[in-house]
Amino acid sequence: MPMTLEGSCRCGKVSYSVESSAPFPYQLCYCSACRKSGGAGYAINLLADAETLKVEGREHVAVYRAVIDTPPYNRAEGGCRRHFCTACGSMLWIHDPAWPDLLHPFASSVDTDLPVPPSRVHLMLESKALWVQPDIRDGDQAFERYPEQSIEDWHRTRGLWIA
Repeated sequence: MPMTLEGSCRCGKVSYSVESSAPFPYQLCYCSACRKSGGAGYAINLLADAETLKVEGREHVAVYRAVIDTPPYNRAEGGCRRHFCTACGSMLWIHDPAWPDLLHPFASSVDTDLPVPPSRVHLMLESKALWVQPDIRDGDQAFERYPEQSIEDWHRTRGLWIA
């Protein structure tokens, strides 16, 4: 049975729950959109079933679409919608209409105790700030851009997918 993730914003005006079969926060993203939107590098590394999303305080939720400056986007708005609290600015989840069944809660907004990943994936290293020194440990993977392995596949190949 999938894991129920409960999350909220800092001020408490928004709370949500969603079901996840892939709850390990294993990706650390170094892109400017994740870094500057407050995801602390753990932006969209959780995968959840969009149909199970329940929100309290939805009137306090707004959407931000980051401008992506890497090819092929060339300063166009990215497809993903970053949902955040209008009262305190906390990032909550990402949804991309290209994958309507999926939702990506920001691990930083999840209040449920998440399981500790056995290894991590560092991605978008080409976009990291110059002062950042990634803590790449034995068993971790590192990518200048995106890995080919999906979040679901990462969980499945390690026996961590929760059905």
